[in-house]
Amino acid sequence: MKSLLENIIQQRILILDGAMGTMIQKHGLQEADYRGAKFKDHPKLQKGNNDLLSLTSPEIILDIHKGYLEAGADIITTNTFNANRISMRDYGMEEQVYNMNLHAARLANKAITRFENSDEPQQHFIAGTLGPTNRTASMSSDVNDPGARSVTFDDLVAAYSEQARGLIDGGADILLVETIFDVLNCKAALFAIDSVFEEKNTKLPVMVSVTITDASRRTLTGQTLEAFLISVSHFPLFIIGLNCALGAEQLRPFVEELSSKSGFYVSVHPNAGLPNQFGEYDQSAEFMASVTEDFMKEGWVNIIGGCCGTTPQHIRKISEAAKKYKPRIKPIITRYTRLSGLEALTITPETNFVNIGERTNVSGSRKFAKLIQEEK
Repeated sequence: MKSLLENIIQQRILILDGAMGTMIQKHGLQEADYRGAKFKDHPKLQKGNNDLLSLTSPEIILDIHKGYLEAGADIITTNTFNANRISMRDYGMEEQVYNMNLHAARLANKAITRFENSDEPQQHFIAGTLGPTNRTASMSSDVNDPGARSVTFDDLVAAYSEQARGLIDGGADILLVETIFDVLNCKAALFAIDSVFEEKNTKLPVMVSVTITDASRRTLTGQTLEAFLISVSHFPLFIIGLNCALGAEQLRPFVEELSSKSGFYVSVHPNAGLPNQFGEYDQSAEFMASVTEDFMKEGWVNIIGGCCGTTPQHIRKISEAAKKYKPRIKPIITRYTRLSGLEALTITPETNFVNIGERTNVSGSRKFAKLIQEEK
């Protein structure tokens, strides 16, 4: 699959689909619609549990996929943004996680099969979506306790592993770890994916998409874009990209930076502008396409699509623009020692003396030695 995608992505800019949630909201679904007959007696409210619709209202999801395929999408994303055990705890649907992912991937495959009128479609691909969960592993959940966490790395690995198994078994062609606001969550997802690949003796192309939250030019947990890139570059990613939080206008400098610094293929799927006072997106398909066209004209992207607020109309206009431009050519990235915390540190032959200090060791700190002895 990777070799097939590699061949296509070098020839043209690929189009990713648009927002799933935006299209679901247009249906005005109520509690009974989410529950369906299968979960009519479930003790917890389900309204807003979009991922459950793959099981209870599959025709709605199929119709959304169909709309994006007709608009020109080469890659459609599964309806699984929150289909993980951690997020599903809010709805009491933890035991349905594997089925949600399995059936969501199968629905995407069914949509492509219908669209191509072929039992073995060759021109369109399924990206199995793994969202960020509703927990962060890097930040404290208690202002009075900096070490407090609402989720552990191991919790995230277990949740992402279960989700990845369902997506792979359902026929996903790509795994997309998206809307990442915490690099530690992302690292857990990549570790889980790698473990499941080994478990199943298989490999799929992996995409990672980070979200820059505001004008601070950082992720929610404080990393710069370059620091994030370094943090995940240990993994053999197929594509790295940007999505959500900002519109295409605000993402422009980040797309340019990622394009110049990444040795992976680059994707971007922005929001349809910034939300208005009612949390809705007003940016027209024509205007969004005109802004994203600049990314393509500059040669910065290999995959382009839409996030919050985008519809098949937005994807159609972006797809039409993409036909005029060639895809980004991956630059040769010189190999240096690259380190990252919240910011990046690159050590080159021109770098002056670098002093690496150690404070937390048993000989330099009695307190640290005591913690080690007490296995804390």
